[in-house]
This record gives sequence, structure tokens and C-alpha cells, in this order.
Amino acid sequence: MTSPAIIRDPIADHMLTPENAALIIIDFQPVQVGSIVTMNKRLLVKNVAALARTAKLYGLPVVLSTVNVATGRNMPTIHQITDLLPDVSPIDRTSINAWEDEDFVAAVKATGRSKLVMVALWTEVCLVFPALDALRAGYEVYVVVDAVAGTSEAAHQAGIDRLVQAGAVPVSWIQFACELQRDWARDATVPGFADIVFAEVGH
Repeated sequence: MTSPAIIRDPIADHMLTPENAALIIIDFQPVQVGSIVTMNKRLLVKNVAALARTAKLYGLPVVLSTVNVATGRNMPTIHQITDLLPDVSPIDRTSINAWEDEDFVAAVKATGRSKLVMVALWTEVCLVFPALDALRAGYEVYVVVDAVAGTSEAAHQAGIDRLVQAGAVPVSWIQFACELQRDWARDATVPGFADIVFAEVGH
């Protein structure tokens, strides 16, 4: 059997595609990772790494941001992410809300993408604030719920609820990967896709 020969516009598609989406990673730094309680820390790092690998495989632009590294108050992004994205220069800020940093907003605009797939620590703060602003600025925001975490179950869930009520779309990292691949006939990315997805599922 063969799939119907439906060719959808990869930019206008209502679903995520390698041509219409960008990945935004905010504040995955040792202090933030160490302080979350709503998810196993190893699993969180594993999932966000899979997300970064997926974005790299499909050529999505990535915006990476840190807070307070230049001031000496915080440490850089965890190596599990930077090792995968050696060509992405982090945008360091002092603002808690990344959207209140001009360089960050400029980097997001420079991607030219309308759909922002976002992860940040913590859910209730560094994810919620810029995601709300991005929605208000006209972007579509997709929150990767199994690659974010918060300081308490209540705080994390309140953050997710607030974003969904504002119009953000919750997704999982594996849903993101499958949505980009979409068809096994896209041979070029099948090996990388299988390596990322099947290496992680069930482990």
C-alpha cells in the first residue's frame, strides 16, 4: 500500500514542519535543573537532549538563552544541550522574562518562523512569561510538556494551564519528532529519526 500523494505547503501547514517551526530553549542551566521537583532530572535532560537532536536533524533554527551567566550569578547551559548545538551561541540576559531582552526577541524574529516550540526552566516562570508575550506578538506557541519542569507540581501545572488558556499548544518531544518526519518516504531523515525516537522510547 502507498500513502496518498498529498503534498502540503510546508510553510503554510497548520501542523509543525521543518520549514515553519523554530526551537526555543531557555535557562537549562545547572541551578535550574537541580531545583526542579516535578520530573526526574535525568529524564528531563534526556528529553530536552532528544528535542535538540530532533531540531538539528530537521534543520530547525534554534534560539538558546541563559540568564545571569555574564554577571557571574549563574552557570552556562548544561553540556548535554550545548554539545549537540555547538554552532548556537547562547543569548545571555538579566531579565527573568526572556521576551524583555531585545537580543532574544531579535533572535526569535530572525528565525523567520511563525511557530515556536518552547522549553524553559522553570515552567511557571521562564517558560510562561516569554510564551505569553510570544502569543501576544502573534506567534503560535507549542509547549513541550515532557521537557519542562517546575518547582512544585502545583506551580508547574498552573503554568501549563495558564499557557493553554492563553492559546499555547501542549506537545510531547516524541510528538514533535513524528510531526516533523510525517512520512517514512522522507528517506533522508529516516535513519536519524529512528535513532532518536527508538533509542529513547521504553528506556
